[in-house]
Amino acid sequence: MDAYNDPTAKADLEAYDEEFGLIECAGCFTQVNQNGSAAAKNLPFPQTTQELEEAEKSANAERREEAEGATGWGLEISLDVEAARAACQSCHILLVEANSPRYEDLETAESTAAALGATEISNSWGGPECERHLKLRLCAEDSPAFNHPGVAITVSAGDSGYLSWDAPNEAERGFAEFPASSPHVIAVGGTRLSPLGPGGAWTGESVWNGNGAGGGGCSVEFAAPSWQLGVSGWPTVGCAAKRAVSDVAADADPYTGLAVHYTNSSCKTTYAQAGKLKVLPGWCTIGGTSLASPLIASTFALAGGAHGAAYPAKALYENQAASPTSLHDVTAGSNGECPSPFDEETGLSGCSELQEAASCSEKPAICQARAGYDGPSGVGTPDGIAAFQPPAEPGKEGESHGSPKGGGVPKEGGEGEESAGGAGPENPAVPPAAGGALPTGPPSIGSGPLHPILSAPALRRTATTALSHSRPHVSRVAFVFTLNMTARVRISLAKRVTAHGHTRWQTLPDSLTIAGAPGRNGARLRAPGALAAGRYRLTLAPALGVSRSLAFRVG
Repeated sequence: MDAYNDPTAKADLEAYDEEFGLIECAGCFTQVNQNGSAAAKNLPFPQTTQELEEAEKSANAERREEAEGATGWGLEISLDVEAARAACQSCHILLVEANSPRYEDLETAESTAAALGATEISNSWGGPECERHLKLRLCAEDSPAFNHPGVAITVSAGDSGYLSWDAPNEAERGFAEFPASSPHVIAVGGTRLSPLGPGGAWTGESVWNGNGAGGGGCSVEFAAPSWQLGVSGWPTVGCAAKRAVSDVAADADPYTGLAVHYTNSSCKTTYAQAGKLKVLPGWCTIGGTSLASPLIASTFALAGGAHGAAYPAKALYENQAASPTSLHDVTAGSNGECPSPFDEETGLSGCSELQEAASCSEKPAICQARAGYDGPSGVGTPDGIAAFQPPAEPGKEGESHGSPKGGGVPKEGGEGEESAGGAGPENPAVPPAAGGALPTGPPSIGSGPLHPILSAPALRRTATTALSHSRPHVSRVAFVFTLNMTARVRISLAKRVTAHGHTRWQTLPDSLTIAGAPGRNGARLRAPGALAAGRYRLTLAPALGVSRSLAFRVG
């Protein structure tokens, strides 16, 4: 959910897919205006790159200012779309573009996204909950645009630190950001990743503060929801009965950010090669809680959405309380005020954690990380999808609702290796075979049993190793997936073939049907024979549910 139009959004997404070896995203991306029209002539300004370039050179100062804003939002759109694509390769991405960054347009677009059936909505925008003008305090009012029960709505907490201390406009300082402060949404704070371990393994995170800082603070307008009031140590957070920002967090530091493709001169990377500086156009590294928000929305998508829950944020708090290891607990760093400049080489803050936390010293948990809940990182950061699924019902703790660490899978065929953690460059997920139609959304509460939701399909590590060799046995195709309820799942395999100049998927014989249980499931194909070199698609179709597919290459 963004403002203005990015005329190169689809082309940039395709370039991103190609660069990282993702499968063709045919039919999985839709771009509409704030009223839901996909017609190119109805999209907001600028409808073409030429129109944007002409506006940038206009003699009209307002037109040039609008062009500058549209360019910034264009980069934001590329970040949002490509972050969602990277995290959830089986997701259908619907880009809803507001006519302008005015609240009324943004809220219209928000309601349109929900009306079109979006099961998760990511918002990488916001402003001060209140502003001071001429000694008056003007505060935002909560809007029904963000109250869509059953939809996971994520909102970035901002990039100006605790109570927006780093905001360029003094009138904006002293307040948390809205709509992140709305109790209807999932407020997303920002972290900095520690250097990754072997194979890109996660090693740690701290609160982002340096070249910008994750937003947060106590709302002055909205009451805290009951599940936030119930966290351990809530009185020490310092918000009394008011809403605290954030609920959860993800990577946001530009120094540990995402590679983004955006066809515009504002996006480029300078690097040294053979003693000379070179420029790579169209690629830049972007951070901010604008990155964190689509990452969290995509994690909800991988977990099957809100599962009909009126307030998806509630599950995060309940799962963290029941299983603290279901999330990465961020215990270092602060988003408090630092008057010293940051280190431009490393991006690190120029202050110690205690110096930063001095800005909220009476109740430091609202701006300083600690064990359990804290303001900058909420209940923590994703460690798999377990914390994003409905918590186990009382008295049924023994049932499987996903591995507490999000990575373990049931033993199958004598093997107990962990999941590969999602699709990799040569086994990305692809949209449902139905052609990428938008989902109709979760059933309303009380409307009857939920349909089965299958999510997070992935090949197992032994499978990816075996399939890299020539003519592996069909039984080496071992895979995992997650179900929200007991369901029979039909598994079929297709090969990509070309005949008479046309390429299509040819379904192979010997499909398989298994009984899937709630939580993480593991299985393998059982057909005889070997697989020749080429591209294949594995489709998992739960009875009465939506199919999910992943593609891989043999040889």
